[in-house]
Amino acid sequence: MTGKVRFSLDPHSSPQMGSMDGRSEHEFEDESLVTPVNLSRRSNGLNGGYHGSFSTAEQDTNIRSLNDSLWRTLKVVLFTSKINILMPCGPLAVFIHHSFDDKGWVFFLSLLGIIPLAERLGFATEQLAFFTGPTVGGLLNATFGNATELIISIHALKGGMIRVVQQSLLGSILSNMLLVLGCAFFSGGIVFLKKEQVFDKAAAVVNSGLLLMAVMGLLFPAVLHSTHSEVHYGKSELALSRFSSCIMLVAYASYLVFQLKDQRDSYDPVGEEGCQNEGSTDDEDEVAEISKWEAITWLAILTVWISVLSDYLVDAIQGASVAWNIPVAFISVILLPIVGNAAEHASAIIFAMKDKLDISLGVAIGSSTQISMFGIPFCVVVGWIMGQPMDLNFQLFETATLFITVLVVAFMLQEGTSNYFKGLMLMLCYLIVAASFFVHVDPPVDDKKP
Repeated sequence: MTGKVRFSLDPHSSPQMGSMDGRSEHEFEDESLVTPVNLSRRSNGLNGGYHGSFSTAEQDTNIRSLNDSLWRTLKVVLFTSKINILMPCGPLAVFIHHSFDDKGWVFFLSLLGIIPLAERLGFATEQLAFFTGPTVGGLLNATFGNATELIISIHALKGGMIRVVQQSLLGSILSNMLLVLGCAFFSGGIVFLKKEQVFDKAAAVVNSGLLLMAVMGLLFPAVLHSTHSEVHYGKSELALSRFSSCIMLVAYASYLVFQLKDQRDSYDPVGEEGCQNEGSTDDEDEVAEISKWEAITWLAILTVWISVLSDYLVDAIQGASVAWNIPVAFISVILLPIVGNAAEHASAIIFAMKDKLDISLGVAIGSSTQISMFGIPFCVVVGWIMGQPMDLNFQLFETATLFITVLVVAFMLQEGTSNYFKGLMLMLCYLIVAASFFVHVDPPVDDKKP
């Protein structure tokens, strides 16, 4: 028996292994030689004997699998969207900045280069939402939906360009509420010309209330500044802005909890009632195109690249204003938000044309709510940390524009229905706003802020 055991452990004795495997169990009577430990060692010895011959093939297979997965991910992220044809504009902007320092072209190319990055950022967020469920997925969409605007704002804030930050965030709200929502209403109304589209009136009322609260937060510092009624000149306005920002952040956090916990169905657009349920079957059949870790990796890569281009974009704003003879206010309020919201514009229109108006409303009004109740207060807090006097005093002209816009949109939403005429009115209102900022110049800045 000793010889048999020694023979079976020889890795080069494969011809005789069949006879040993075919023996009956009574041949192994000596339990000391067939204990679990010995069987484990025997198995390991056999595996070890053949490991060397298969390691190269296994490594080649793994490398091929990794290459196939990498190519598939690159193909899905970089080559499936037609708008990605603009991606080379980003590296070209960096090249022109270092080679020719032409601010006008650097700004224009950076603007174009950010458009596909913002759209792909939304795509990666949607892919990650497949693995997190509707609750966390909704929070991710809310967080990354306006990431482009926030990144641009932080870079401008770091450079002390407070008015650019204020006006770009204000422009994002105006763009979503008038242009995006107007295009969605108009497109859906044209497609469904013989019927009136409906949406969740209750959700629209809640968002309108939050927008009015944001107007309140912006209105009081502007009035305090204009009436010169501050207790401590140069300090009260900033202190009020920081206090109000903290309150608005608490209100927005409460709103998220309310939506994610208590009103979970209304937050998840797929589960909404009415026309939404008709398309729920198609949405349920959708599957993720990339894996969870691939989505996280692309989120990080796209965020970093957007941050790099935002730095060049902000640096070239003043030069582009001079080169094109366009006011900085028009660039900040109109051009920057249109680029940052390009992906949202397309999504809102597509969903409205599919009679999924609740999703379009969530994209347009929900994004405006997030910018007004989270983006603006967040930038005030970040400026506080940086030592920049970022406040909620957006000046009377900008604050009045926002106030009138919120009122107009609230009246449009109060019936819970939409048609192409309402969309046309909202788009025409946006043209009036754009023309107003084209002829608007900021008043002289005083030195009252610390």
